[in-house]
Amino acid sequence: MFRQFRSAVAAALSDALADLGYPTDDLGIEDPPDGVDATLASSVAFRLASEASAPPPQVAGEVAEAVDVAATEYLARVDTSGPYVNFFVDDAYLADTLDAARDAEFGRLPRKDESVVVEHTSANPTGPVHVGRARNPIIGDAVANAVEYAGYDVDRHYYVNDAGRQMAIFTWAYETFDESDLPEPARDKPDYDLVRYYRKGNEVLEEGDEETVEAAEAEIASILQGLESGDEDTYERVGEVVDTVLSGMEASLARLPAEFDQFVKETRFIRDGSCDDVARRLKDLDESVLEEGAWQVDLSAHGYEKKLVFLRSDGTSLYTTRDLAHHEWKFENYDRAVTVLGEDHKLQAGQLQAALELLGNDTDRLQSMFYSYVNLPEGKMSTRAGTAVNLDDLLDEAIDRAREEVESRMDDRIRDDDLSEEDVERIARQVGIGAVRYDIVSKQPTKSITFEWDRALDFEAQSAPYVQYVHARCCGIVSEAGEEGLAPDAAVDPEALSTPEERDLLKVVARFPAVVEEAAEDLEPHRIATYTREFAETFNAFYRECPVLTADDEATREARLALVAAARHTVANALDVLGVEAPESM
Repeated sequence: MFRQFRSAVAAALSDALADLGYPTDDLGIEDPPDGVDATLASSVAFRLASEASAPPPQVAGEVAEAVDVAATEYLARVDTSGPYVNFFVDDAYLADTLDAARDAEFGRLPRKDESVVVEHTSANPTGPVHVGRARNPIIGDAVANAVEYAGYDVDRHYYVNDAGRQMAIFTWAYETFDESDLPEPARDKPDYDLVRYYRKGNEVLEEGDEETVEAAEAEIASILQGLESGDEDTYERVGEVVDTVLSGMEASLARLPAEFDQFVKETRFIRDGSCDDVARRLKDLDESVLEEGAWQVDLSAHGYEKKLVFLRSDGTSLYTTRDLAHHEWKFENYDRAVTVLGEDHKLQAGQLQAALELLGNDTDRLQSMFYSYVNLPEGKMSTRAGTAVNLDDLLDEAIDRAREEVESRMDDRIRDDDLSEEDVERIARQVGIGAVRYDIVSKQPTKSITFEWDRALDFEAQSAPYVQYVHARCCGIVSEAGEEGLAPDAAVDPEALSTPEERDLLKVVARFPAVVEEAAEDLEPHRIATYTREFAETFNAFYRECPVLTADDEATREARLALVAAARHTVANALDVLGVEAPESM
């Protein structure tokens, strides 16, 4: 309802300004000032003060009087507080919110005829996923969820680097070393098994004698040339390593969960000729130069002093060359392309976009969002050296810690249902993994974060368990109501919800679809997390002050039960956007 109310207020305010002879290009609609119980406010009086030759409060009063309240949907009244024009909702707004939110799909916007591909994670298949990069699948998955909730047709892609030097090193190492040369794998998983070869290979390249390194480099170069020339035997050799490691990585990511519609390989664009096509078109550009045998694009006119190399002196393409072909393929198959990248890829992403423009692509269809990495209190991590904290280890510890927390709270549970060991294990997994996801996605992506257990698993603070507990509490109330023969979907009288706590909760519920819309539009899923914290606080205030099943009269009891059902759908779907499970009991 909030989206409809905002549109109605914008139209009414625009008409009022036009009637008064004021410009309507900037309505200044925003959240109300602190302490004002309005749903929306406008700061337009600040902008109009000089034009009206009057102080902002006087202009605000003039504008408020000009708004046609009776003709504006859901608008009960308009008043002012200083320079602000405040807009208040009527009872129909709250009644319609209650009705809409009792639908389990509440928060999903109408379907749009627009397709979006969201590429995220895309970590090189050189070993287990480590914690430092865990922000990418968590944010990427939440972005894809938000865009899907906003009504778009979404595909989730993982772009697999299977044609670069690292994979050539990995393939050479896998074919060169024997199991006896390697330490025991840390886990019985294919990515942990094969990463030992990769680490051994890098160790030899860095520390081996000159003759050994020279022979290794010759074989690595041969593999790269084989990939570039389309040699099927080379593709099979590299593919065996890539697919094996990727299967293990995929299993780890599925625990978050982060799942993909397609794993798109770089070699696809070598094999289908599109990479060669891109290279030919780049050569034809006035901005392209041949320097020291390598073809490069001068992007200085686009603000990049460093030239973009797209063909090495030996004629092989680079990651960026193949990624250009990859993005043109995205443009052919999707209306919009979103890429989630680490902050260290900003230069590369900027050069890519500039080159795409030079090749004649509409880069307005491309959006990139950047994130800073996750650190643990112990310090930084290194993949190549094998000192990284792996995602599997983090998730295992999260579940263990959550299990301890759940078991320590067993005596304090309000519900009298018995939890089996299986129930405890399920809750521990939901809470533990939810805590990791929520703590990471709740921060603005551009800010670096240090993951801290005490904060992430705090049941009392603004964390995943704090929000998940609201859903469990709602489920408990609805379940108990069912045992008493009460149905949350029965027809109710919304006017029975008259306390400030009830109305505040309905107002927060009403905003959820708009928060989804904004998070999807700006690619900022942390807004959903911020919303869930506000929602949880508002629900808890309602829970403290408004008994549901022991309400004084039947009409109030039924209306409050309907409100709990609406709250349950709202918080469940908000957590779903974040990729956090909503436990039915805790």
